[in-house]
Amino acid sequence: MIEAIKAFINKFTNPQILFPLLAVVYVFVFPINKFFLRINERLGIYKLWTNAGGALMIGTLFSFFCFGMTDANFRKIVTKPDNVPIVGLLFLVVFFLWFAMKQAYENDARIAAGKRPNEAEDAKEKILVWPDLVYIELIALILCSVLLLVWAMSLHAPIEEPANPSVSPNPSKAPWYFLGLQEMLVYFDPWLAGVVFPTVILLGLMSIPFIDNNTKGSGYYTFKDRQMAVSMFMFLWLVLWIFLISVGTFLRGPNWNFFGPFEYWDSHKLAALTNINLSEYVYMIWMKRELPTNILLREMWGFLVLGIYFGLMPLLFAKTFLKNVFKNLGPLRYSVFVILLLLTLSLPIKMLLRWAFNVKYIIAIPEFFFNI
Repeated sequence: MIEAIKAFINKFTNPQILFPLLAVVYVFVFPINKFFLRINERLGIYKLWTNAGGALMIGTLFSFFCFGMTDANFRKIVTKPDNVPIVGLLFLVVFFLWFAMKQAYENDARIAAGKRPNEAEDAKEKILVWPDLVYIELIALILCSVLLLVWAMSLHAPIEEPANPSVSPNPSKAPWYFLGLQEMLVYFDPWLAGVVFPTVILLGLMSIPFIDNNTKGSGYYTFKDRQMAVSMFMFLWLVLWIFLISVGTFLRGPNWNFFGPFEYWDSHKLAALTNINLSEYVYMIWMKRELPTNILLREMWGFLVLGIYFGLMPLLFAKTFLKNVFKNLGPLRYSVFVILLLLTLSLPIKMLLRWAFNVKYIIAIPEFFFNI
């Protein structure tokens, strides 16, 4: 029975199954438009998970790790000194996500009843830097120092033997805070995953104060007043960052293959994949002919897809579910916003294309090291 449960979890945690399922659940938990918000409210999802749901999520996660510690493979992965911070990260993310959304739910209920947010009421209370804030900071400093000392004494530093250029670790993983970028390298060329996307992420974060002119939610927790902003941020943070870090930490094994949490990391495991490019799909599979020798003729379908994606999709969004955003931001700020949004969505789209159809590149021009 226990082995059957482990086999089911190994199958279920395959990112090809887990990621689409998480994306569907996310849409209903953080509805980005009014249609899904109405479904959310009718089913009581928002109210449920911001109240008792927090204890349920923490309890489920804790039970999973307790059950997993009975398995030697799971225990070896989780207790590795490099991976211990990620275990703590998962619990902290779940707790503070629930805590923040609980405060947002309470404020939304107060605002709907014609009252002021809790933060506005708390602002009436005067708190002095000395002694109130300094005492709190001192206590936090002592607790953090104790935690770091206990951590340093109980876990061995993850230091290996001197670097040997003739022997590479398998798997060779970046530090945990770069595992999201390392996972992106599977789906994009290095110049995109290692240079363009990190630059776009930084520029996008810097541009948020100039793009977002909505004053609601300033100084207090809320969801309904900032529904789209919160939902989009949570998608970037939870689905495209925490998820990728977790996958790179716990589910990527030798040869960068997927392994279940209770699966032995066999270095001889070979994933039977035949990744092909979009041009090969069009010409060799659909048209049953050879690839053209002319580069532009060969890759014109990829350029057409990207032209539709970045050219027509912004216009379509402006006429549909981003209609109010376009009206509030204006053409210039909306253009910057939607391009950043499409670049962000390109990652999950590329992941699904790789998993479902083995598509490697939309545009493949290895002659000039240009692959998308």
